[in-house]
Amino acid sequence: MQTSEIRSKFREVLEGDACIHPGSVFDPISARIAEDLGFEVGMFAGSIASATVLGAPDYIVLTLTELSDQIRRICRASDLPLLIDADHGYGNALNAKRTIEELENSGASAVTIEDTLLPRTYQEQSVGLISIDEGLGKIKAAISGRTDSSMVVAARTSAFQLSDSNDAIKRAVAYEQAGADAIFFTGISEREQLELIAESVTVPIMLGPVNNNLNDLVYLSKMGVRIVLQGHLPFMASIKAVHDTLKALRNGTSPESIEQKLSYSEILQRSTRKEDYDRSISEFL
Repeated sequence: MQTSEIRSKFREVLEGDACIHPGSVFDPISARIAEDLGFEVGMFAGSIASATVLGAPDYIVLTLTELSDQIRRICRASDLPLLIDADHGYGNALNAKRTIEELENSGASAVTIEDTLLPRTYQEQSVGLISIDEGLGKIKAAISGRTDSSMVVAARTSAFQLSDSNDAIKRAVAYEQAGADAIFFTGISEREQLELIAESVTVPIMLGPVNNNLNDLVYLSKMGVRIVLQGHLPFMASIKAVHDTLKALRNGTSPESIEQKLSYSEILQRSTRKEDYDRSISEFL
């Protein structure tokens, strides 16, 4: 499928009337599994990118090149529309523009640029926000870096967490007016906050993981939310599985007894597209 067609699928989600959960993915195999299971879109988070590519915590030490390389691997292997957490755009407004250029080239369908003050500055103990004016500059620059109009550029703000409701709404309205295709909010915990958002913006809303008070897809759909995250359990599960398997082997457990507990052969063959490769062998070799 052409990249523009894949991006159009993401646009269809935003333009629809239902709220969905994206599949949290981190490599080609996980993206194919999410696609095969019927997820409409995938999510590749900055924290998971840092862990997957570098084995590092989410301290913004990952580079744009490292992020875009992993996105290219994922998008090459799957037709799953991919939402990317691009943190702060890896610098100022010019860097945000460059980030969009690179991630568009890598195959991303949607990218969020946030207004958090990143990376951590010298002797700074708390997380802060950049000014609205600087945030506007980043969003405008990011949009100008896009050459495929089907790719989504979303503004992300943590103002509900780090500031207050008035500031969060002011930022969201400004980012919408600057041309953001969607607004991504983190730190929403009350229905009153979401209802205030729904009254203030007209573009689609995306949310980070929410508590039980908000975890109702029907309600979220009515509020204009189109994507709500569920965290990144697939990556956590993969770490646990690798740890437990290696520990068992190290402690002398026979591979045969471990293998009997796993039924991965069919999933592995499907997610590596073995039939397609075998067909190519018959045709070309």
